[in-house]
Amino acid sequence: MSTITAKIQIYVPDEQVDSLVITTDAYRKACNWLSAKVFETKELNQAKLNSSFYTILREAFYLKSQMAQSVMKTVIARYKSAKSNGHQWSLITFKILEYDLVWNRDYSLNKNHFSVNTLDGRLKFRFEKQGMKKYFDGTWKFGTAKLVHKFDKWFLHIPVTKTFEEISDTSINNVVGIDLGLNFLATTYDSQGKTKFFKGRTIKHKRGQFKALRKQLQQCQTSSARKRLKKIGSRENRYVRDVNHQVTKALVEQYPKGTLFVLEDLSGVRNATEKVLVRNRYISVSWAFYQFREMLEYKAKLHSHKVMVADPKYTSQTCPTCGHVDKRNRNKKQHAFECCNCHYKSNDDRIGAMNLYRKGVEAMNTVTS
Repeated sequence: MSTITAKIQIYVPDEQVDSLVITTDAYRKACNWLSAKVFETKELNQAKLNSSFYTILREAFYLKSQMAQSVMKTVIARYKSAKSNGHQWSLITFKILEYDLVWNRDYSLNKNHFSVNTLDGRLKFRFEKQGMKKYFDGTWKFGTAKLVHKFDKWFLHIPVTKTFEEISDTSINNVVGIDLGLNFLATTYDSQGKTKFFKGRTIKHKRGQFKALRKQLQQCQTSSARKRLKKIGSRENRYVRDVNHQVTKALVEQYPKGTLFVLEDLSGVRNATEKVLVRNRYISVSWAFYQFREMLEYKAKLHSHKVMVADPKYTSQTCPTCGHVDKRNRNKKQHAFECCNCHYKSNDDRIGAMNLYRKGVEAMNTVTS
């Protein structure tokens, strides 16, 4: 079973904006009020919170019954999330306008309209339909959504779930090694011996611009500069997500069903900062590689593919033809590879992809033997 969060824009007419603002503001205030109570009592049991605060939430914030229940679930979930992430017990505050919606109670969605329960009653809105059509074929289940107000626009974040048949190892008919980097965001090598490069220099340059602008604003130390910094951070995050989305989409659509994608396990990439010059650390180790992997994994399931993660050790130092391992094989500055033993030459990112491809093939041979 796979769950994807679909994020769509809601088009709210000017005359109905106030209804959503009033509802989401009441919801936020109720969350902050209840959060203070939870912080004091450390009570995370919904039944007990319901017994103590349900009536107050209804009367003090004019919430409807389901809204009051959702407020308790939202606050409890936020505290439990903080606890599971290892954060110390501290007061959690809700700043942005948002509203958690239970499917078929607080909201419904069809091909034409988004219907939401507000303090002024039920309202219907148009929404951005691009990319949403596939979720209305009857095979997807909608979960508790979140209505969010950001950048003077309204968005709906909906978790959609569908059960996919897991592709078996014996069904694998193609292997693709994927080397992730910065000069080339992704370099692939497949079973047909073909290599493809997804250029990353433009992305690297743009992120360098973000960094330079951030540094200038940090030196200003004014309230307007801090607001601008926050906007830039959000803009860069959206940019990174969009790039990862485009590349992973291109990968899963390019290859036939039954493809095994082999990635390096880059979970420890942030621990490599001591090996990188200080001026290059931000660009070198802050790319969202794990986000790339997550996107590729869920899209692979949708297209009947599979993703495997391999140990990255020596993938750029091993000769794919003779197997000789030597750090001198790779010239990082020139992004070139030449084997000291057999003198095989190629781009170092391509070598990484070739070695990951080889690891994928070896894994499949082990399964079938």
